[in-house]
Amino acid sequence: MNLGKYVAIGVVLVIVFGLFSGVGTYNGLVDAEEGVARAWANVETNYQRRSDLIPNLVNTVRGAADFEQETLEAVTNARARATSINLDASDLSDPARLAEFRTAQEGLSGALGRLLMVTENYPELRATEAFRDLQSQLEGTENRISVARRDYNAAVAAYNQRVRRFPGSLVAGITGFERRTPFEAQAGAEKAPEVDFNS
Repeated sequence: MNLGKYVAIGVVLVIVFGLFSGVGTYNGLVDAEEGVARAWANVETNYQRRSDLIPNLVNTVRGAADFEQETLEAVTNARARATSINLDASDLSDPARLAEFRTAQEGLSGALGRLLMVTENYPELRATEAFRDLQSQLEGTENRISVARRDYNAAVAAYNQRVRRFPGSLVAGITGFERRTPFEAQAGAEKAPEVDFNS
């Protein structure tokens, strides 16, 4: 064989290796992106679970006490705002959309916290089985939300790392993979709201 054939074989091998490497990197990006989408779906599911509990809580409170109408309306309105914002996987690279979602959810958390604080003035309400059951479900849901947000942020960090590192950055640039936005709570909101009806 002459030198030209060795060079041609070498070039073909480099191209084949590059293609296999590119395909592997692309598939890794797809897997990481799907992980982000799964984690986000879990976040949304848990926020939806909380939203689904709120009408039962409002009705239980309204039925058991001559309750402050303004507080109940604030919770209902905050729930409506929070459930009106729907994000899909393409929105996760838009910090403004994610911030809008977060702000609405934090508004609901605040309104719910005020409602629960006011219930302390109604010991007969807090003693009902329905209220205690809702309390337990709400506490569990707040914990699930916290875990889901943490898992989402871990998936985003892993995905963003793949997008930024070579050769992922090259493949991501060519194929349109964009960085995703982590879920960032406001300062002081790193803990789930404390829901305690036992005091």
